[in-house]
Amino acid sequence: MSLKAFHLVFIILSILFTLMFGVWGVVNHGSSGKTAELVLGILSLVGTVGLSVYLRYFLKKLKHVSYL
Repeated sequence: MSLKAFHLVFIILSILFTLMFGVWGVVNHGSSGKTAELVLGILSLVGTVGLSVYLRYFLKKLKHVSYL
């Protein structure tokens, strides 16, 4: 596995993790009412957007490099 392929997999897993954590934080805030969970959930969702932008930049920058 090349460094490009590993980086791609790592970014996608990070996006999925931050998305799930953000949704969990926002939903859990509804049942517990803790402000910290809401703040962490929103920050995680913002991180999801940031990682998605970075993924697009990464793919455009290294489109000429092979995955092997």
